[in-house]
Amino acid sequence: MLNFDLLSQSQHFLALPRPDVTLGPLPRGLTDTTTLAAHDFDVDNRTGFMPPEPPLGRLPSEWETWEATLDSALAKRLKLYNGPTTTGYDRAESAAWRESVRKLPVLSIDKLNTSEVWLRRAHQVLAWIVQYYIHTHAEDDRPVIPRGITIPLLRVCQQLLLPPIITYSDNVLYNWALIRPRTPPPEQMGFEALLFPLSASSTASAPALDNLKCLMTFTGTRDEEEFYLSSARIEFRGVEALELMRETMDEAFVGDNTALRRITSYLQKLFAVIKDLAQLLAGIRQGCDPEFFYDQIRPWLKGQDSCPAAIEWVFEGIDEDPTFIQPTELSGPSAGQSSLISALDIFLGVSHDKDPTSEQWLRRMRMYMPRHHRNFLRHLENNPRPLKALVEANRDHPGLLDAFNASVESLKELRDTHVRIVAIYIAGPARRATERHGQTGAGGVKGTGGTHAMSFVKSTRNNTTASKLS
Repeated sequence: MLNFDLLSQSQHFLALPRPDVTLGPLPRGLTDTTTLAAHDFDVDNRTGFMPPEPPLGRLPSEWETWEATLDSALAKRLKLYNGPTTTGYDRAESAAWRESVRKLPVLSIDKLNTSEVWLRRAHQVLAWIVQYYIHTHAEDDRPVIPRGITIPLLRVCQQLLLPPIITYSDNVLYNWALIRPRTPPPEQMGFEALLFPLSASSTASAPALDNLKCLMTFTGTRDEEEFYLSSARIEFRGVEALELMRETMDEAFVGDNTALRRITSYLQKLFAVIKDLAQLLAGIRQGCDPEFFYDQIRPWLKGQDSCPAAIEWVFEGIDEDPTFIQPTELSGPSAGQSSLISALDIFLGVSHDKDPTSEQWLRRMRMYMPRHHRNFLRHLENNPRPLKALVEANRDHPGLLDAFNASVESLKELRDTHVRIVAIYIAGPARRATERHGQTGAGGVKGTGGTHAMSFVKSTRNNTTASKLS
């Protein structure tokens, strides 16, 4: 938990001016909630960057048309245009569904602006419809996204400061439910439950990692569900890492020998937590088949920059509102959009600036994160007492340097695991696909986020190794 006695002192890390004040006023209808407490950055002390309660699974009836359109695509199990099992009948089904999308009216989002949760769900639903619309088209066809989707989606994106495409938060942070729902506490079992519904304050802890399921998947398969849930489990396990980071920064403010002993202890615990994250990442192999992922899941997640010849996505109706601008950020969801991993990098002083391409791409990926989480990372970067400098200045303190380097090493091992996952799920299947077509090599195959996947994950791994203190 945060030490609010320390917060009252003006030089504490979380008492500094917020970096988001330079961004100008928030869009009309939204409240500036980025105050001193971590939970006001939408970071919960029990669930971290994940919402404290299962995400909204359906919008109110006023926007039922969107939900029904997505329901139809999910129920029909629309197929990729060039999917390995796609038939002529499947393409006809998709064409009929796309025709229904073209007939959608432009719905107002004014009432959505009263609820962050509604806005998130609206972005999720509309962006998923876009992916279905794009990827049931022939790959060499110029897709035109109908105005009934374009206009409300761009307006939602103006409020959330997000691109009009599915993000990691759409597929991971806000795409889970409980297999076994929680039982409300005794005081909420009767009439009081009508007045005081179950809320975040009544949640004792994060859900058990084996009690999670997805709200939706493109393929309706356990493989795709496990792909998303592997990241969800990492986010929930990472809550302890965020707590250790907060406790460390509180002690760094004090900076005496007792504080240094405690920081050493926190870093030893952080080492163990990051080890667990690597194990959870490796666990994806138990539930998601690499060839199925490459052939039938990954194509649904592609953005414009991962499509053949960078085919332009056309947003119909963009000229109807002078506040709209042509979207340029259209990369697909990626683990690089995880605020947890970025927070670990910042906290441990891992720098990627020796590889400008990786550094620039990681910075770009912040534009795909929920805006409050972006503000959290900016605030973390503005910490006047960075951990790495503190360890450098106190390298003779017993155990401190070793504990710091062990934590960096565990983050490097997490990235080692990521390199192996990319090799198994992207590079290997890509190589076999090119060989089947009589070609040679994988040619630097791109990940869903638009990077050359293998070179990128190796670069971030090497940068992490270089961040240890000698």
